Amino acid sequence: MRLSHLVGERVKEAPAGASVKSQIFLMRAGFIKQVSNGIFTLLPPAQRVSKKIQAIIREEMDKVDGQEVLFPVVMPKEMWEKSGRYYSIGSEMVRFKDRANRDMLLGMTHEEAAVHACQNIVKSYDQLPLMIYQIQTKFRDEARPRAGLIRVKEFTMKDAYSFHTSNEDLEEYYYKVFDAYNRIFERVGMKNFISVKSDTGMMGGSYAHEFMLLTDIGEDSIVICPHCDYKSNMEVASSIYEKPNFEDKKLEEVYTGSAKSIDEVCEFLKVTPKQTMKAVCYAVVGDDKRTVVAFVRGDKEINEAKLKKVIGSDIAVKDLENTELVKGNIGGVNLKGDNLTIVYDKSLENMCGLVCGANKEEYHLTGVNVVRDIDNDKFYDISKVNEGELCPVCGNPLTIKRGIEIGNIFQLGTKYTKSMGMTVTMPDGSQINPIMGCYGIGVGRCLASVTEELADDKGLVWPISIAPWHIYLCPLRNDDQAVAEKAEELYKTLSKKFEVLYDDRKVSAGVKLTDSELMGIPVRVVVSPRSLSANQAEITIRQTGEKIMVELEKIESELSKLIK
Repeated sequence: MRLSHLVGERVKEAPAGASVKSQIFLMRAGFIKQVSNGIFTLLPPAQRVSKKIQAIIREEMDKVDGQEVLFPVVMPKEMWEKSGRYYSIGSEMVRFKDRANRDMLLGMTHEEAAVHACQNIVKSYDQLPLMIYQIQTKFRDEARPRAGLIRVKEFTMKDAYSFHTSNEDLEEYYYKVFDAYNRIFERVGMKNFISVKSDTGMMGGSYAHEFMLLTDIGEDSIVICPHCDYKSNMEVASSIYEKPNFEDKKLEEVYTGSAKSIDEVCEFLKVTPKQTMKAVCYAVVGDDKRTVVAFVRGDKEINEAKLKKVIGSDIAVKDLENTELVKGNIGGVNLKGDNLTIVYDKSLENMCGLVCGANKEEYHLTGVNVVRDIDNDKFYDISKVNEGELCPVCGNPLTIKRGIEIGNIFQLGTKYTKSMGMTVTMPDGSQINPIMGCYGIGVGRCLASVTEELADDKGLVWPISIAPWHIYLCPLRNDDQAVAEKAEELYKTLSKKFEVLYDDRKVSAGVKLTDSELMGIPVRVVVSPRSLSANQAEITIRQTGEKIMVELEKIESELSKLIK
Protein backbone atom coordinates (compact mmCIF):
# COMPACT_ATOMS: atom_id res chain seq x y z
CA MET A 1 0.00 0.00 0.00
CA ARG A 2 1.32 3.44 -0.96
CA LEU A 3 0.89 5.91 1.86
CA SER A 4 0.11 8.71 -0.59
CA HIS A 5 -3.11 6.87 -1.52
CA LEU A 6 -4.07 5.61 1.95
CA VAL A 7 -7.38 6.95 3.26
CA GLY A 8 -6.65 8.62 6.58
CA GLU A 9 -4.83 11.70 7.81
CA ARG A 10 -2.03 11.91 10.34
CA VAL A 11 -2.14 14.97 12.60
CA LYS A 12 0.03 16.42 15.36
CA GLU A 13 -2.60 17.52 17.85
CA ALA A 14 -4.93 15.39 19.95
CA PRO A 15 -8.50 15.67 18.64
CA ALA A 16 -10.97 17.62 20.76
CA GLY A 17 -12.70 15.38 23.27
CA ALA A 18 -10.20 12.52 22.98
CA SER A 19 -9.50 11.48 26.56
CA VAL A 20 -7.32 8.35 26.62
CA LYS A 21 -4.12 7.22 24.91
CA SER A 22 -5.77 4.72 22.58
CA GLN A 23 -8.38 7.17 21.33
CA ILE A 24 -5.86 9.98 20.87
CA PHE A 25 -3.36 7.93 18.85
CA LEU A 26 -5.93 5.98 16.80
CA MET A 27 -7.46 9.29 15.70
CA ARG A 28 -4.16 11.12 15.26
CA ALA A 29 -2.70 8.25 13.18
CA GLY A 30 -5.69 8.12 10.84
CA PHE A 31 -7.04 4.77 12.01
CA ILE A 32 -10.53 5.85 13.09
CA LYS A 33 -12.84 8.81 12.49
CA GLN A 34 -15.68 9.81 14.78
CA VAL A 35 -19.14 9.94 13.21
CA SER A 36 -21.13 10.70 16.36
CA ASN A 37 -20.85 10.23 20.11
CA GLY A 38 -19.95 6.55 20.52
CA ILE A 39 -19.97 5.81 16.77
CA PHE A 40 -16.78 5.54 14.70
CA THR A 41 -15.68 4.66 11.19
CA LEU A 42 -12.78 2.22 11.06
CA LEU A 43 -10.49 3.60 8.34
CA PRO A 44 -8.37 1.14 6.30
CA PRO A 45 -5.52 0.66 8.84
CA ALA A 46 -7.92 -0.08 11.71
CA GLN A 47 -10.03 -2.35 9.53
CA ARG A 48 -6.92 -4.37 8.68
CA VAL A 49 -6.20 -4.74 12.41
CA SER A 50 -9.81 -5.69 13.08
CA LYS A 51 -9.78 -8.39 10.41
CA LYS A 52 -6.62 -9.91 11.89
CA ILE A 53 -8.15 -9.98 15.37
CA GLN A 54 -11.23 -11.63 13.88
CA ALA A 55 -9.07 -14.21 12.10
CA ILE A 56 -7.39 -15.16 15.39
CA ILE A 57 -10.78 -15.42 17.09
CA ARG A 58 -12.12 -17.62 14.28
CA GLU A 59 -9.13 -19.94 14.48
CA GLU A 60 -9.55 -20.42 18.22
CA MET A 61 -13.33 -20.84 18.05
CA ASP A 62 -12.94 -23.41 15.29
CA LYS A 63 -10.42 -25.30 17.44
CA VAL A 64 -13.13 -25.83 20.07
CA ASP A 65 -15.56 -27.04 17.38
CA GLY A 66 -17.37 -23.74 16.94
CA GLN A 67 -19.61 -23.40 13.89
CA GLU A 68 -19.81 -19.91 12.43
CA VAL A 69 -23.23 -18.44 11.68
CA LEU A 70 -24.60 -14.95 11.06
CA PHE A 71 -27.66 -13.87 13.01
CA PRO A 72 -29.86 -10.95 11.88
CA VAL A 73 -29.24 -7.47 13.24
CA VAL A 74 -33.00 -6.80 13.28
CA MET A 75 -35.33 -9.11 15.21
CA PRO A 76 -39.08 -9.13 15.94
CA LYS A 77 -40.46 -8.19 19.34
CA GLU A 78 -42.07 -11.63 19.73
CA MET A 79 -38.71 -13.42 19.95
CA TRP A 80 -37.60 -11.26 22.87
CA GLU A 81 -41.00 -11.35 24.56
CA LYS A 82 -40.60 -15.10 25.02
CA SER A 83 -37.41 -14.63 27.01
CA GLY A 84 -38.84 -11.65 28.93
CA ARG A 85 -36.03 -9.34 27.93
CA TYR A 86 -38.08 -7.14 25.61
CA TYR A 87 -39.49 -5.44 28.70
CA SER A 88 -36.69 -5.99 31.24
CA ILE A 89 -34.01 -4.23 29.16
CA GLY A 90 -34.27 -0.47 29.28
CA SER A 91 -33.67 2.31 26.78
CA GLU A 92 -30.25 0.98 25.73
CA MET A 93 -32.13 -1.38 23.38
CA VAL A 94 -33.40 0.31 20.21
CA ARG A 95 -37.03 -0.52 19.43
CA PHE A 96 -38.88 0.58 16.29
CA LYS A 97 -41.76 -0.28 13.98
CA ASP A 98 -41.30 -1.47 10.41
CA ARG A 99 -43.48 -0.29 7.53
CA ALA A 100 -46.06 -2.97 8.36
CA ASN A 101 -46.32 -1.50 11.88
CA ARG A 102 -44.67 -4.54 13.45
CA ASP A 103 -42.56 -4.04 16.57
CA MET A 104 -38.88 -4.72 15.87
CA LEU A 105 -35.56 -4.19 17.65
CA LEU A 106 -31.84 -3.91 16.95
CA GLY A 107 -29.81 -6.79 18.36
CA MET A 108 -27.46 -5.85 21.19
CA THR A 109 -26.91 -9.51 22.05
CA HIS A 110 -28.19 -12.72 20.42
CA GLU A 111 -29.16 -15.38 22.97
CA GLU A 112 -32.73 -15.42 21.64
CA ALA A 113 -31.53 -15.65 18.05
CA ALA A 114 -29.22 -18.55 18.92
CA VAL A 115 -32.07 -20.53 20.48
CA HIS A 116 -34.33 -19.70 17.53
CA ALA A 117 -31.63 -20.90 15.10
CA CYS A 118 -31.31 -24.30 16.80
CA GLN A 119 -34.91 -24.84 17.82
CA ASN A 120 -36.60 -27.70 15.89
CA ILE A 121 -33.27 -28.38 14.12
CA VAL A 122 -31.35 -29.66 17.10
CA LYS A 123 -33.77 -32.28 18.41
CA SER A 124 -31.75 -35.08 19.98
CA TYR A 125 -29.16 -35.52 22.73
CA ASP A 126 -26.74 -37.06 20.22
CA GLN A 127 -26.50 -33.72 18.40
CA LEU A 128 -25.05 -32.13 21.54
CA PRO A 129 -22.84 -30.57 22.66
CA LEU A 130 -22.53 -27.92 19.97
CA MET A 131 -21.47 -24.31 19.77
CA ILE A 132 -22.42 -21.69 17.19
CA TYR A 133 -20.71 -18.31 16.96
CA GLN A 134 -20.84 -15.14 14.89
CA ILE A 135 -18.86 -11.94 14.39
CA GLN A 136 -21.50 -9.28 13.98
CA THR A 137 -22.19 -5.56 14.23
CA LYS A 138 -24.40 -4.71 17.19
CA PHE A 139 -25.97 -1.55 18.57
CA ARG A 140 -26.53 -0.58 22.19
CA ASP A 141 -27.73 2.95 22.94
CA GLU A 142 -25.01 3.39 25.54
CA ALA A 143 -25.80 6.22 27.96
CA ARG A 144 -22.17 7.26 28.51
CA PRO A 145 -19.89 6.45 25.56
CA ARG A 146 -16.26 7.12 26.43
CA ALA A 147 -12.64 6.54 25.49
CA GLY A 148 -13.02 6.05 21.75
CA LEU A 149 -13.58 2.38 20.89
CA ILE A 150 -13.54 1.25 24.52
CA ARG A 151 -17.18 2.16 25.26
CA VAL A 152 -19.27 2.77 22.15
CA LYS A 153 -22.84 2.51 20.87
CA GLU A 154 -22.13 0.54 17.70
CA PHE A 155 -19.59 -2.27 17.91
CA THR A 156 -18.36 -5.47 16.31
CA MET A 157 -18.54 -8.46 18.59
CA LYS A 158 -17.85 -12.15 18.54
CA ASP A 159 -20.56 -13.91 20.46
CA ALA A 160 -20.90 -17.67 20.81
CA TYR A 161 -23.58 -19.93 22.29
CA SER A 162 -23.18 -23.55 23.33
CA PHE A 163 -25.87 -26.14 24.09
CA HIS A 164 -25.50 -29.12 26.47
CA THR A 165 -27.45 -31.96 28.04
CA SER A 166 -25.93 -31.61 31.52
CA ASN A 167 -24.22 -29.11 33.79
CA GLU A 168 -21.15 -31.34 33.83
CA ASP A 169 -20.92 -31.18 30.05
CA LEU A 170 -21.33 -27.39 30.09
CA GLU A 171 -18.67 -27.06 32.80
CA GLU A 172 -16.17 -29.06 30.75
CA TYR A 173 -16.83 -27.05 27.60
CA TYR A 174 -16.90 -23.73 29.48
CA TYR A 175 -13.28 -24.20 30.51
CA LYS A 176 -12.26 -25.18 26.98
CA VAL A 177 -13.52 -21.78 25.86
CA PHE A 178 -11.87 -20.22 28.92
CA ASP A 179 -8.52 -21.59 27.71
CA ALA A 180 -9.26 -20.47 24.13
CA TYR A 181 -9.86 -16.93 25.38
CA ASN A 182 -6.49 -16.88 27.10
CA ARG A 183 -4.88 -17.93 23.82
CA ILE A 184 -6.78 -15.27 21.87
CA PHE A 185 -5.69 -12.41 24.12
CA GLU A 186 -2.10 -13.65 24.17
CA ARG A 187 -2.05 -13.96 20.37
CA VAL A 188 -3.37 -10.44 19.80
CA GLY A 189 -0.52 -9.12 21.95
CA MET A 190 -2.02 -8.38 25.36
CA LYS A 191 0.15 -9.06 28.37
CA ASN A 192 -1.39 -7.62 31.53
CA PHE A 193 -4.79 -9.34 31.47
CA ILE A 194 -6.52 -11.58 34.00
CA SER A 195 -9.79 -13.49 34.36
CA VAL A 196 -12.11 -12.72 37.26
CA LYS A 197 -15.42 -13.99 38.60
CA SER A 198 -18.19 -11.61 37.56
CA ASP A 199 -21.89 -10.77 37.76
CA THR A 200 -24.13 -12.39 35.14
CA GLY A 201 -26.06 -9.14 34.68
CA MET A 202 -28.83 -8.95 32.09
CA MET A 203 -27.60 -12.21 30.50
CA GLY A 204 -28.84 -14.20 33.48
CA GLY A 205 -27.37 -17.54 34.44
CA SER A 206 -25.48 -18.84 37.41
CA TYR A 207 -21.75 -18.41 36.78
CA ALA A 208 -19.57 -16.02 34.80
CA HIS A 209 -16.02 -14.84 34.21
CA GLU A 210 -14.76 -11.58 32.75
CA PHE A 211 -11.38 -11.16 31.12
CA MET A 212 -9.91 -7.83 32.15
CA LEU A 213 -6.96 -5.82 30.87
CA LEU A 214 -5.48 -4.12 33.93
CA THR A 215 -5.03 -0.41 33.23
CA ASP A 216 -5.53 2.82 35.14
CA ILE A 217 -8.07 4.06 32.58
CA GLY A 218 -10.37 1.07 33.11
CA GLU A 219 -13.83 1.76 34.51
CA ASP A 220 -14.23 -1.61 36.24
CA SER A 221 -12.82 -2.21 39.72
CA ILE A 222 -11.04 -5.53 40.16
CA VAL A 223 -10.46 -7.00 43.61
CA ILE A 224 -7.21 -8.98 43.71
CA CYS A 225 -5.39 -10.88 46.41
CA PRO A 226 -1.62 -10.65 45.81
CA HIS A 227 -1.10 -13.71 48.02
CA CYS A 228 -3.41 -16.28 46.37
CA ASP A 229 -5.46 -16.78 43.21
CA TYR A 230 -8.51 -14.82 44.41
CA LYS A 231 -9.60 -12.35 41.71
CA SER A 232 -13.08 -10.91 41.30
CA ASN A 233 -14.96 -8.09 39.68
CA MET A 234 -16.14 -5.63 42.34
CA GLU A 235 -19.73 -6.51 41.40
CA VAL A 236 -19.44 -9.96 43.01
CA ALA A 237 -16.35 -9.61 45.22
CA SER A 238 -16.51 -10.44 48.92
CA SER A 239 -14.15 -9.84 51.81
CA ILE A 240 -13.59 -10.27 55.52
CA TYR A 241 -13.62 -7.01 57.44
CA GLU A 242 -13.43 -5.75 60.99
CA LYS A 243 -16.60 -5.55 63.08
CA PRO A 244 -15.64 -2.99 65.75
CA ASN A 245 -17.18 -3.30 69.22
CA PHE A 246 -18.78 -0.02 70.20
CA GLU A 247 -20.20 0.54 73.66
CA ASP A 248 -23.83 -0.51 73.93
CA LYS A 249 -25.77 2.55 75.07
CA LYS A 250 -29.42 3.44 75.38
CA LEU A 251 -31.20 4.75 72.30
CA GLU A 252 -31.36 8.56 72.22
CA GLU A 253 -32.67 11.13 69.79
CA VAL A 254 -30.21 14.01 69.26
CA TYR A 255 -30.41 17.28 67.37
CA THR A 256 -28.02 17.39 64.38
CA GLY A 257 -29.37 20.41 62.52
CA SER A 258 -28.25 20.66 58.90
CA ALA A 259 -25.76 17.79 59.20
CA LYS A 260 -26.95 15.16 56.72
CA SER A 261 -23.99 13.49 54.98
CA ILE A 262 -21.95 10.85 56.81
CA ASP A 263 -18.98 13.22 57.06
CA GLU A 264 -21.13 16.06 58.44
CA VAL A 265 -22.85 13.82 60.99
CA CYS A 266 -19.52 12.28 62.10
CA GLU A 267 -18.01 15.71 62.62
CA PHE A 268 -21.05 16.96 64.51
CA LEU A 269 -21.30 13.94 66.86
CA LYS A 270 -17.56 13.18 67.03
CA VAL A 271 -17.87 9.61 65.79
CA THR A 272 -16.23 7.67 62.94
CA PRO A 273 -18.01 6.48 59.76
CA LYS A 274 -17.73 2.88 61.04
CA GLN A 275 -20.06 3.91 63.87
CA THR A 276 -22.85 5.07 61.55
CA MET A 277 -25.61 3.48 59.50
CA LYS A 278 -25.96 4.94 55.99
CA ALA A 279 -29.17 4.82 53.92
CA VAL A 280 -29.22 4.84 50.11
CA CYS A 281 -32.57 4.93 48.30
CA TYR A 282 -33.43 3.43 44.93
CA ALA A 283 -36.37 3.30 42.57
CA VAL A 284 -37.35 -0.05 41.09
CA VAL A 285 -37.40 0.04 37.29
CA GLY A 286 -40.93 -0.67 36.10
CA ASP A 287 -42.56 0.03 39.50
CA ASP A 288 -42.94 3.76 40.11
CA LYS A 289 -44.46 3.35 43.57
CA ARG A 290 -41.84 1.06 45.10
CA THR A 291 -38.79 2.43 46.93
CA VAL A 292 -35.81 0.39 48.07
CA VAL A 293 -33.95 1.65 51.16
CA ALA A 294 -30.57 -0.04 51.49
CA PHE A 295 -28.67 0.33 54.77
CA VAL A 296 -24.90 -0.14 55.01
CA ARG A 297 -22.20 0.80 57.51
CA GLY A 298 -21.08 4.38 56.97
CA ASP A 299 -17.55 3.54 55.84
CA LYS A 300 -18.80 1.23 53.07
CA GLU A 301 -20.62 1.74 49.76
CA ILE A 302 -23.64 -0.03 48.26
CA ASN A 303 -22.81 -2.54 45.53
CA GLU A 304 -25.74 -2.03 43.16
CA ALA A 305 -25.11 -5.28 41.25
CA LYS A 306 -25.45 -7.26 44.48
CA LEU A 307 -28.51 -5.26 45.53
CA LYS A 308 -30.21 -5.93 42.19
CA LYS A 309 -29.89 -9.65 42.81
CA VAL A 310 -31.47 -9.33 46.25
CA ILE A 311 -34.33 -7.20 44.90
CA GLY A 312 -34.74 -9.24 41.72
CA SER A 313 -35.17 -6.11 39.59
CA ASP A 314 -33.20 -3.31 38.00
CA ILE A 315 -32.80 -0.26 40.21
CA ALA A 316 -31.99 3.42 39.79
CA VAL A 317 -31.10 6.13 42.31
CA LYS A 318 -34.35 7.47 43.78
CA ASP A 319 -35.46 11.09 43.85
CA LEU A 320 -37.02 11.42 47.31
CA GLU A 321 -39.24 14.35 46.36
CA ASN A 322 -42.93 13.49 46.91
CA THR A 323 -42.04 10.71 49.38
CA GLU A 324 -42.28 10.60 53.18
CA LEU A 325 -38.58 9.79 53.48
CA VAL A 326 -36.44 12.54 55.01
CA LYS A 327 -33.29 12.87 52.93
CA GLY A 328 -30.17 12.82 55.11
CA ASN A 329 -32.11 11.68 58.18
CA ILE A 330 -33.29 8.19 57.17
CA GLY A 331 -32.74 5.46 59.76
CA GLY A 332 -33.71 1.85 60.32
CA VAL A 333 -35.50 2.33 63.65
CA ASN A 334 -39.29 2.31 63.18
CA LEU A 335 -38.95 2.88 59.43
CA LYS A 336 -42.16 1.72 57.82
CA GLY A 337 -44.11 2.24 54.63
CA ASP A 338 -46.45 0.26 52.39
CA ASN A 339 -44.21 0.65 49.33
CA LEU A 340 -40.83 0.33 51.04
CA THR A 341 -38.43 -2.56 50.57
CA ILE A 342 -35.75 -2.37 53.25
CA VAL A 343 -32.45 -4.25 52.87
CA TYR A 344 -29.63 -4.39 55.45
CA ASP A 345 -25.99 -5.13 54.64
CA LYS A 346 -24.03 -7.75 56.58
CA SER A 347 -21.70 -5.00 57.83
CA LEU A 348 -24.51 -3.98 60.23
CA GLU A 349 -25.27 -7.43 61.63
CA ASN A 350 -25.12 -7.54 65.48
CA MET A 351 -23.71 -4.00 65.65
CA CYS A 352 -24.45 -1.69 68.57
CA GLY A 353 -23.62 1.87 69.58
CA LEU A 354 -24.46 3.14 66.09
CA VAL A 355 -25.75 6.45 64.77
CA CYS A 356 -28.54 6.59 62.18
CA GLY A 357 -31.20 8.99 60.99
CA ALA A 358 -34.24 9.56 63.20
CA ASN A 359 -36.61 9.75 60.19
CA LYS A 360 -37.36 13.38 60.94
CA GLU A 361 -35.70 16.63 59.94
CA GLU A 362 -32.62 17.74 61.86
CA TYR A 363 -32.46 14.68 64.14
CA HIS A 364 -30.42 11.47 64.38
CA LEU A 365 -30.43 8.55 66.80
CA THR A 366 -27.43 7.47 68.84
CA GLY A 367 -26.87 4.19 70.71
CA VAL A 368 -28.63 2.14 68.02
CA ASN A 369 -28.45 -1.58 68.76
CA VAL A 370 -29.35 -3.44 65.57
CA VAL A 371 -30.61 -6.55 67.38
CA ARG A 372 -32.61 -4.60 69.96
CA ASP A 373 -33.91 -1.61 68.00
CA ILE A 374 -34.45 -2.75 64.42
CA ASP A 375 -37.10 -5.20 63.32
CA ASN A 376 -34.99 -7.26 60.93
CA ASP A 377 -33.48 -10.73 60.93
CA LYS A 378 -32.00 -10.95 57.40
CA PHE A 379 -28.71 -9.41 56.35
CA TYR A 380 -27.29 -9.52 52.83
CA ASP A 381 -23.90 -8.90 51.27
CA ILE A 382 -24.76 -5.72 49.33
CA SER A 383 -21.61 -3.65 49.93
CA LYS A 384 -18.45 -3.04 47.94
CA VAL A 385 -15.11 -4.38 49.06
CA ASN A 386 -12.72 -1.76 50.43
CA GLU A 387 -8.98 -1.76 49.78
CA GLY A 388 -7.14 -3.51 52.61
CA GLU A 389 -10.04 -5.69 53.70
CA LEU A 390 -9.10 -9.35 53.96
CA CYS A 391 -9.21 -12.03 51.29
CA PRO A 392 -12.08 -14.52 51.83
CA VAL A 393 -9.75 -17.35 50.71
CA CYS A 394 -6.43 -16.76 52.47
CA GLY A 395 -7.12 -13.89 54.87
CA ASN A 396 -4.47 -11.48 53.51
CA PRO A 397 -5.16 -7.82 52.58
CA LEU A 398 -6.86 -7.24 49.23
CA THR A 399 -5.88 -4.68 46.59
CA ILE A 400 -8.16 -2.96 44.07
CA LYS A 401 -7.08 -2.29 40.50
CA ARG A 402 -8.79 -0.80 37.45
CA GLY A 403 -9.52 -2.80 34.33
CA ILE A 404 -11.14 -2.84 30.87
CA GLU A 405 -13.44 -5.76 30.17
CA ILE A 406 -12.14 -7.42 26.99
CA GLY A 407 -14.26 -10.58 27.03
CA ASN A 408 -16.80 -12.49 29.08
CA ILE A 409 -18.17 -16.01 29.40
CA PHE A 410 -21.40 -17.11 31.11
CA GLN A 411 -22.99 -20.35 32.21
CA LEU A 412 -26.56 -19.44 31.30
CA GLY A 413 -28.41 -22.58 32.35
CA THR A 414 -31.87 -23.01 30.79
CA LYS A 415 -33.02 -19.37 31.07
CA TYR A 416 -33.49 -19.03 27.30
CA THR A 417 -34.18 -22.59 26.12
CA LYS A 418 -36.92 -23.00 28.73
CA SER A 419 -38.61 -19.65 28.14
CA MET A 420 -38.52 -20.17 24.37
CA GLY A 421 -39.58 -23.81 24.51
CA MET A 422 -36.51 -25.48 23.00
CA THR A 423 -36.26 -29.18 23.89
CA VAL A 424 -34.17 -32.20 22.92
CA THR A 425 -35.01 -35.86 23.34
CA MET A 426 -32.86 -37.87 25.75
CA PRO A 427 -31.97 -41.61 25.43
CA ASP A 428 -34.90 -42.61 27.66
CA GLY A 429 -37.34 -40.63 25.52
CA SER A 430 -37.73 -37.76 27.98
CA GLN A 431 -37.57 -34.13 26.87
CA ILE A 432 -35.19 -31.60 28.43
CA ASN A 433 -34.35 -27.95 27.86
CA PRO A 434 -30.69 -27.80 26.76
CA ILE A 435 -28.31 -25.98 29.09
CA MET A 436 -26.53 -23.00 27.50
CA GLY A 437 -23.21 -21.23 27.70
CA CYS A 438 -22.51 -17.78 26.24
CA TYR A 439 -19.11 -16.34 25.23
CA GLY A 440 -18.37 -12.79 24.02
CA ILE A 441 -15.41 -10.70 22.82
CA GLY A 442 -15.64 -7.10 21.63
CA VAL A 443 -13.40 -6.79 18.57
CA GLY A 444 -13.14 -3.00 18.58
CA ARG A 445 -12.57 -2.88 22.31
CA CYS A 446 -9.88 -5.54 21.89
CA LEU A 447 -8.18 -3.36 19.26
CA ALA A 448 -8.32 -0.29 21.51
CA SER A 449 -7.15 -2.23 24.57
CA VAL A 450 -4.02 -3.50 22.80
CA THR A 451 -3.33 0.10 21.85
CA GLU A 452 -3.89 1.31 25.40
CA GLU A 453 -1.47 -1.23 26.80
CA LEU A 454 1.35 -0.98 24.24
CA ALA A 455 1.37 2.59 22.89
CA ASP A 456 4.18 4.86 24.05
CA ASP A 457 4.62 8.63 24.03
CA LYS A 458 5.42 8.62 20.28
CA GLY A 459 2.32 6.76 19.14
CA LEU A 460 0.91 3.33 18.46
CA VAL A 461 2.94 0.13 18.89
CA TRP A 462 1.38 -2.86 17.13
CA PRO A 463 2.29 -6.48 17.88
CA ILE A 464 3.24 -8.26 14.66
CA SER A 465 0.23 -10.62 14.93
CA ILE A 466 -2.36 -7.89 14.33
CA ALA A 467 -0.32 -5.02 12.84
CA PRO A 468 -2.02 -3.43 9.82
CA TRP A 469 1.26 -3.88 7.90
CA HIS A 470 4.48 -5.65 8.88
CA ILE A 471 6.89 -3.16 7.33
CA TYR A 472 6.97 0.62 6.94
CA LEU A 473 9.21 1.26 3.93
CA CYS A 474 10.59 4.76 4.36
CA PRO A 475 12.79 6.28 1.63
CA LEU A 476 14.41 9.56 2.69
CA ARG A 477 15.05 12.07 -0.10
CA ASN A 478 12.70 10.81 -2.80
CA ASP A 479 14.17 13.52 -5.02
CA ASP A 480 17.37 11.45 -5.15
CA GLN A 481 16.95 9.20 -8.20
CA ALA A 482 18.98 6.32 -6.72
CA VAL A 483 16.90 6.36 -3.52
CA ALA A 484 13.63 6.53 -5.46
CA GLU A 485 14.58 3.64 -7.74
CA LYS A 486 15.84 1.42 -4.91
CA ALA A 487 12.70 2.15 -2.83
CA GLU A 488 10.45 1.15 -5.74
CA GLU A 489 12.48 -2.01 -6.27
CA LEU A 490 12.29 -2.92 -2.57
CA TYR A 491 8.56 -2.23 -2.48
CA LYS A 492 7.88 -4.61 -5.36
CA THR A 493 10.20 -7.31 -3.97
CA LEU A 494 9.16 -7.14 -0.32
CA SER A 495 5.43 -6.92 -1.12
CA LYS A 496 5.57 -10.41 -2.57
CA LYS A 497 6.40 -11.81 0.86
CA PHE A 498 5.38 -9.21 3.44
CA GLU A 499 2.66 -6.66 4.09
CA VAL A 500 4.35 -3.36 3.26
CA LEU A 501 3.24 0.24 3.76
CA TYR A 502 5.34 2.33 1.37
CA ASP A 503 5.79 5.98 2.33
CA ASP A 504 6.15 7.36 -1.18
CA ARG A 505 5.22 10.92 -0.20
CA LYS A 506 7.44 13.84 -1.15
CA VAL A 507 7.74 15.21 2.39
CA SER A 508 10.60 15.81 4.78
CA ALA A 509 12.48 13.03 6.55
CA GLY A 510 11.21 14.35 9.89
CA VAL A 511 7.56 14.03 8.84
CA LYS A 512 8.09 10.49 7.55
CA LEU A 513 9.94 9.25 10.63
CA THR A 514 7.41 10.88 12.97
CA ASP A 515 4.47 9.35 11.08
CA SER A 516 6.09 5.92 11.09
CA GLU A 517 6.33 6.04 14.89
CA LEU A 518 2.80 7.43 15.21
CA MET A 519 1.33 4.60 13.11
CA GLY A 520 3.23 1.94 15.05
CA ILE A 521 4.15 -0.43 12.21
CA PRO A 522 6.44 -3.07 13.82
CA VAL A 523 9.43 -2.81 11.44
CA ARG A 524 10.69 0.29 9.62
CA VAL A 525 13.08 0.06 6.68
CA VAL A 526 14.86 3.32 5.82
CA VAL A 527 16.65 3.86 2.53
CA SER A 528 18.64 7.08 2.23
CA PRO A 529 21.54 8.46 0.17
CA ARG A 530 23.88 7.68 3.06
CA SER A 531 22.70 4.06 3.50
CA LEU A 532 22.80 3.44 -0.25
CA SER A 533 26.37 4.65 -0.43
CA ALA A 534 27.21 1.75 1.90
CA ASN A 535 24.87 -0.62 0.02
CA GLN A 536 22.74 -0.88 3.16
CA ALA A 537 19.31 -0.13 4.60
CA GLU A 538 18.48 0.77 8.19
CA ILE A 539 15.99 -1.45 10.01
CA THR A 540 14.32 -0.14 13.20
CA ILE A 541 12.16 -2.21 15.55
CA ARG A 542 9.27 0.01 16.65
CA GLN A 543 8.70 -1.65 20.02
CA THR A 544 12.30 -1.46 21.26
CA GLY A 545 13.83 1.25 19.08
CA GLU A 546 16.67 -1.15 18.15
CA LYS A 547 18.42 -0.22 14.87
CA ILE A 548 20.20 -2.65 12.52
CA MET A 549 22.20 -1.82 9.40
CA VAL A 550 21.69 -4.58 6.81
CA GLU A 551 23.25 -5.12 3.41
CA LEU A 552 20.65 -4.73 0.68
CA GLU A 553 21.23 -8.25 -0.62
CA LYS A 554 20.39 -9.68 2.81
CA ILE A 555 17.44 -7.47 3.69
CA GLU A 556 14.73 -9.96 2.73
CA SER A 557 16.20 -12.80 4.81
CA GLU A 558 16.82 -10.45 7.76
CA LEU A 559 13.23 -9.23 7.66
CA SER A 560 11.98 -12.83 7.53
CA LYS A 561 13.87 -13.60 10.74
CA LEU A 562 12.60 -10.47 12.49
CA ILE A 563 8.97 -10.96 11.53
CA LYS A 564 9.01 -14.67 12.36
